[in-house]
Amino acid sequence: MKKSSLKTIRPIAAYSLHGLASWQNCLLAVDSITGYLLKIDPVTDNTAILNTLHWRDFVGSTGIAIADDQIWFTSRDGIYVSSLSEGEWTPQLLIQLEDPPDGVAVWGSTIYVTSQKSGKILVFNRETGKPITHFYAPGIGVENITVRDEQLWVSDNLEQSVYCLDRATGKIIYSILTPFQLPTGLSFYGETLYVAYAFQEPYIRDNPNRETNYELQYRDRTFIHPLHFQYYPEKKYTLSNGYRLEITYVEEISPLDQLNLQNLEWRIALPAQTNRQKIIKIEAIGLPFTEEEKEDGQKVAVFKFDRLTGDTRCIFGWRAILEVWSIKYQLTPKDCESLPPLSEEYKTRYLVDDDDLAMGTEIISRAAQEAVKSETNLLRKVYNIRNYVYDHLSYGIKPHIDTPDIALKRGVGSCGEYLGLLLALSRLNGIPCRTVGRYKCPPYPDQKDIPLSPDYNHVWMEFYLPGFGWLPMESNPDDLFEGGPYPNRFFMGIAWYHAEMAKGVPFEQVTTQGVALKELNISIGELALNHVQFVILDDVIPE
Repeated sequence: MKKSSLKTIRPIAAYSLHGLASWQNCLLAVDSITGYLLKIDPVTDNTAILNTLHWRDFVGSTGIAIADDQIWFTSRDGIYVSSLSEGEWTPQLLIQLEDPPDGVAVWGSTIYVTSQKSGKILVFNRETGKPITHFYAPGIGVENITVRDEQLWVSDNLEQSVYCLDRATGKIIYSILTPFQLPTGLSFYGETLYVAYAFQEPYIRDNPNRETNYELQYRDRTFIHPLHFQYYPEKKYTLSNGYRLEITYVEEISPLDQLNLQNLEWRIALPAQTNRQKIIKIEAIGLPFTEEEKEDGQKVAVFKFDRLTGDTRCIFGWRAILEVWSIKYQLTPKDCESLPPLSEEYKTRYLVDDDDLAMGTEIISRAAQEAVKSETNLLRKVYNIRNYVYDHLSYGIKPHIDTPDIALKRGVGSCGEYLGLLLALSRLNGIPCRTVGRYKCPPYPDQKDIPLSPDYNHVWMEFYLPGFGWLPMESNPDDLFEGGPYPNRFFMGIAWYHAEMAKGVPFEQVTTQGVALKELNISIGELALNHVQFVILDDVIPE
């Protein structure tokens, strides 16, 4: 494990940092709310306002670039340029645009401008302001941009990603998931890529002037954080900002009714070893367990009880230390043009209805055909299925999970119901897939050494690409807008806060004398209360 020696930069008197540039051993950022152009020391967080008399010119700006002691910045519908020399702040309009600009970067004789409304990266001549060419934007959100050597680096707030593009063609070389949501600017400082973030955080305010003291309020949060990443071209994925986590899962036996169960075996899935998740240590809590290995290396803890009655009280479970990273796979439909045939084993295991997927119903059969139409490329088929499910479901939580046919008729589903529909449509189209879960760490990596508890469990999907392996896809978090467009951040990508504990197997199973509890109409919730806790210990850098 390699720890990060770089800290989060939290400038004083900053509300919403956008754009980022390196200048005179410091970082520059513009605050779009106040219009302050801030000079920030990344070591001490010491902050100074450079445009003390011209801050109005920068209000609403979301992008800046520095070259030859000049600053270019976006404002309203144009690109402006000004000298950085003291006493010479006279911004001049250089380029008038039809669509509002977001980010700007300067390299040699060229200016690069991002615009969410146009969906393009526009390229202009620096001296004349005349257009040269354009590239299509890699994501769907508000994008910022910087240049380094022969590469363009683009951040996208909705995609929660940074893209590395070829500067000559605009082609994506690879993409990186950021550890926080809503990135708003980026710049290299030496060899380190720093990313700015800005969002509003909900909190409970104690208001003494109200009869009910506590009220929900929102406050601005903005900071700059180093983006650590590693691209593995031979493995076709990137890893980024990792964390060392302690995860505890414990069951507290507390039966709701009087019962008498003999020879009880309680199975709980253990964390999995994956490309983005490394197991450091696992230990038992409360009671010892034996380890059982399932398909594809998934391991399960087995706890045994000679007898369990309504008066039994105990706790048992496991604690694990993991290193987790965000992962983003770099595969394209072209990589799926000549796939090897699927093995018979995978056909019988991952193309069948083995979990109440309603694959034989008319509504699901019809949906499977409508989702892919005439598409034959496996990756495009999965993408089309995801979009079809997002078009037909809206997110909502219920006490229990219905089958995909019921969820599709209703038009509202939890993550488990999104997943069920994704599995059913994929398998009917010949795409092997399986369930993955079980919990997400609360995504607050700045809250280290503090016990954190997730609000809900969570499940997502993996689909199998013959000749390559299993690829992750989120169930519902990318369904952000009614009718789309939908971000692709978690299509072949998973953020660091996902804890992979069950791959293709139930997370928890209980049998008594060899008979499953559900066959006796007894649920696990009638026997025990579960306790789930995460502790973020350290930052770790992918090697």
